[in-house]
Amino acid sequence: MANSTVSEENWTTIIKPRNKLFEVNLKEIWDYRDLLTLFVKRTITVQYKQTILGPLWWLIQPALTVIMYMVVFGGIAGIPTDGVPQPLFYLGGICMWQYFSSCLTGTSNTFRTNASIFGKVYFPRLIMPLSTVISNLVRFGIQLGLFVIVYVYYAILGKAPTPNWYLLLAPVLVLMMAGLALGFGIIVSSMTTKYRDLQVLFSFVVQLWMYATPIVYPLSQVAGKVKFGIDVYKVMCLNPVTPVIEAFKYGALSAGEFIGWGWLAYSFVFMLAMLGFGILIFNKVQKSFMDTV
Repeated sequence: MANSTVSEENWTTIIKPRNKLFEVNLKEIWDYRDLLTLFVKRTITVQYKQTILGPLWWLIQPALTVIMYMVVFGGIAGIPTDGVPQPLFYLGGICMWQYFSSCLTGTSNTFRTNASIFGKVYFPRLIMPLSTVISNLVRFGIQLGLFVIVYVYYAILGKAPTPNWYLLLAPVLVLMMAGLALGFGIIVSSMTTKYRDLQVLFSFVVQLWMYATPIVYPLSQVAGKVKFGIDVYKVMCLNPVTPVIEAFKYGALSAGEFIGWGWLAYSFVFMLAMLGFGILIFNKVQKSFMDTV
């Protein structure tokens, strides 16, 4: 009688259908942390791999944007900056907004730009939008460094505003911006797998969104204003990005007045709602997006 040898197979990953739409396997994402790190490095290096100035563009872009804002909004339009030097005021808003918009744009293209990878190998699909959010932190850190340099310059001149303890909220505010961008981004990415023209519309919406956010003007300028029977200040604050940016500028520059814990709580709850809804839609679409992308 021949001896039979039974070989045991130890599976490291078991792919099984998801029974719940709202499901996030954090352990699985953690197990793929090396892949997440790889995608983060790829995103950073590929963006400026064949450019002359490389990451210096991350400094040149906000610097040129500040100069344009100073000429157009500060010079021609004469919009005040709550007594804060214009470069500091504009940079404070630009750093936060560009982090949000770059994360938003990157995550909104998740399915379309990574379809070839998704069709070849399995890994948690949320790795891709997460890598976009994390990689953009490098850009944000460099631009924040420029903000600090400009602040030190005005401090030497004796014209720098005094920060306050609300600046300690900065890590939480950055986390909220990342959450908002991730939530909105994966919703748009899920929708554009079937309706491509929504991507064009979304790019236009992001541009308008910036002007609906107090980047180039202080929120105090619309306080008490009523248009068509609508309180402009409250409408502006309903933009979930507004309380976050206003809190950052108030903490770092003491610009205007603190927007209030109520509005910050609103933005935080809004972020959680968008993340929850985004994950739900993302999990639903990822099952069949290869058939439509």
